[in-house]
Amino acid sequence: MDAKTGKDSIRTREAVSVNIHDPEVKIVAAISAALEAEYQSESIEWIGSPFAWIKTRPSRQVGAIGEKLVSGWLAARGFNVSRSGDSDADRIIENKRVEIKFSTLWANGGYKFQQLRDQNYDLVVCLGISPFDAHCWVLPKGDVIRLWKHDHLISGQHAGQGGADTAWIDVRPDDVPHEWLTSYGGSMSNAIKVISRLTGFPVKMLGDDLEESEQ
Repeated sequence: MDAKTGKDSIRTREAVSVNIHDPEVKIVAAISAALEAEYQSESIEWIGSPFAWIKTRPSRQVGAIGEKLVSGWLAARGFNVSRSGDSDADRIIENKRVEIKFSTLWANGGYKFQQLRDQNYDLVVCLGISPFDAHCWVLPKGDVIRLWKHDHLISGQHAGQGGADTAWIDVRPDDVPHEWLTSYGGSMSNAIKVISRLTGFPVKMLGDDLEESEQ
């Protein structure tokens, strides 16, 4: 917490002590003030990030934002993208049914791509957003099922009977034990190559565009 933030916090607590008269409410307000610094520290790394606004949105909107980010990215790179028209897949990309999973970076430095199910899609695109970076993995459905139900590299999301129906990918992008994900992407540049290969759309790499413009 910087000096200005600290002074603002002191002024806030002083205002609370003046405006709150119930002693029980004052106790709760004091605890809230103590917690404020803890939660502010979690958001400091997002200051100045072009993605910071996503962290302010309610969870029911975040998934839709992720779908729009993936759709916009691939459309900007020339892929044909449309809505699927049903709940089993989020988009149709080059005639492939695509489920989109989205995560912002958690405090532990990882992403959590949740609610993976065995339903009617061809590919899963997992987009993870960090304050000043992004990562992406693209997995065919057959690989998702194998990694989940046979290799157990993808975990069931819930314990009990419901856990057999839902899985998640919990990954830290810099974590060596997750090397099994390497062939599915990682960086955005690697991921778009995977999408190109799996859809058959011959996307031109941005580096190629830059080299041509310099010639």
